[in-house]
Amino acid sequence: MSLNKLHFVTLFVGIWLLPKANTLECFKCVPDTSGTCTNKIQCPSQDNQCASVKVLRYTGGSVNNETKSKQCFQPGDCVGGSVNFGSEKTVIVSDCCNNSANCNNKDASGPKFNTNNKKCYSCEGQQCVRTEVCKNEENYCIKTTRAGQTLKGCASKMMCPEYASEFFKPYILPGSSCCQGDFCNSASGASAGLQLLCVSLMFLVLFP
Repeated sequence: MSLNKLHFVTLFVGIWLLPKANTLECFKCVPDTSGTCTNKIQCPSQDNQCASVKVLRYTGGSVNNETKSKQCFQPGDCVGGSVNFGSEKTVIVSDCCNNSANCNNKDASGPKFNTNNKKCYSCEGQQCVRTEVCKNEENYCIKTTRAGQTLKGCASKMMCPEYASEFFKPYILPGSSCCQGDFCNSASGASAGLQLLCVSLMFLVLFP
C-alpha cells in the first residue's frame, strides 16, 4: 500500500471513530419491573443523553402496572408525558443526564401531580360530560375509541399523535386526536343532542 493510500485510510478510520469516542456510554435495558440493569451501550449520537424511564399505569387512582427501563435518549424525549382518561391514566417519567458515563444508574423518580387549571371532558360509561381537571403538562384535551368505547380526557403534548416521537407513539391509542382549549374534546353526541333539545323546549316555553 502506498504512503498516500495509508494516510487516507488512517484519516478515514480516525474520522469514523472520533464521533463514537465522544458519545456517552449509558446503561441500557428493556422495560421490566425489577429495575436492575447491568447492560451498557455506546450512544449512537453525540447529542444523546442517558435516560432512566418509568411508565406507570393507573386504574381507579391506583397503580396497577409499573415498568422501568434505561437507554440513550434524544434531548427531545427527555420530557414527561401523561394521558388521563379519568378512570385510567398512563404516566411516563424520564430522568436524563449527560454529566458522566453511565449516569443513568438510578431509577427514574416518581411522578408528582399538580393541577394546571385546564379542563377537558372525560367519560363515565357512554356519558362524556364529566369534567376532568388536567395535571402537570397536560395542556391538551384528547379523545379516542377503544373496542367501540369512547375515551376522553387530558394529555400532554408528547402523548398526542401529532407531536409524539417514536418513543412515545407505542403508548398512544390508535385514532387519538388532541385539541387545545377547555372542553374542546366536546360532549358526546347523545349529550349534545339532549342539550339542544332542552334549549329548544326552553324557547318554546318562553316564546310560544
